[in-house]
Amino acid sequence: LVGDNDFVTNCDHEANISPWMELARQGIVLKTWCVNPDTFDLELSDLEPLLTPQTRLVAVTHTSNVLGSISPIRQIADRVHAHGALICVDGVAYAPHRQVDVQALDVDFYAFSLYKVYGPHLALLYGKQKHLLGLPGYNHSFIDNTAIPYKFQPGGSSYELSYSLVAIADYFQALAQHHWGDQTATDTVGQFRQAFSLIRDHEATLSDRLLTFLQSKPNVRIMGCPNPDPESRVPTISFVVDGVSSAEIPPQIDAHNIGIRYGHFYAPRLIEDLGLQPQAGVIRVSMVHYNTVTECDRLITVLDNLV
Repeated sequence: LVGDNDFVTNCDHEANISPWMELARQGIVLKTWCVNPDTFDLELSDLEPLLTPQTRLVAVTHTSNVLGSISPIRQIADRVHAHGALICVDGVAYAPHRQVDVQALDVDFYAFSLYKVYGPHLALLYGKQKHLLGLPGYNHSFIDNTAIPYKFQPGGSSYELSYSLVAIADYFQALAQHHWGDQTATDTVGQFRQAFSLIRDHEATLSDRLLTFLQSKPNVRIMGCPNPDPESRVPTISFVVDGVSSAEIPPQIDAHNIGIRYGHFYAPRLIEDLGLQPQAGVIRVSMVHYNTVTECDRLITVLDNLV
């Protein structure tokens, strides 16, 4: 409705900003919750003044794909709900690294790409049933409004890709079974929990090695939490080198068959607000659980000669 307001953050992927900006053309007031440029966090104290009785929706990232920082989604959801609004979370940069529990988070909507959890190129959208029932469908008129998710399907899904989704569960269960042996949980949820505990611990080790190295370089600025604490960040680590264009470093790394990248990573608003456009954005190292300590150390050795 005209006069209602929604808000987004400046650290989200553009996919969780532009669609909401379109609503401004319909009279919706769009506000922006900005990252603290000193801590690189979305501060809860900055959230409260933005929430009003007219707030209808808050769109926020679970983890910034540039900063690697983990947002306190449950605390955000509690504050948003206290003002009678809904929360929509982009989990694309979080889901590869941590187990998602939408009930514990109490989110209204949660979305991510399934290839991020090592599946096919399909997307997932979770919504609380009461909200999905209230949304109009865009399938044929004879499809009942209670037919979820059928009423949202404009056509048949890819059966091949859909069936391949079962391999996601197979993968995480196999990971748990391989490492936990006789102590493997007997249920699927428990096995997922065990798999992601392994992922969390290993990725914290990788983060610690790289962050420790980067902090040893006085001309390097880490763009995000410098602490490897897995409660605070995932091993998506961005940095800049004083006086050096971010575009200059990755091509030199490529020659060693190591892939890191530079730029805004579809979060141009964050890069602009941090004043990093003239430097061609950030250099980003994106690690996951199948990266080894040896690979991380090899990257550090190469970087040591360049920064």
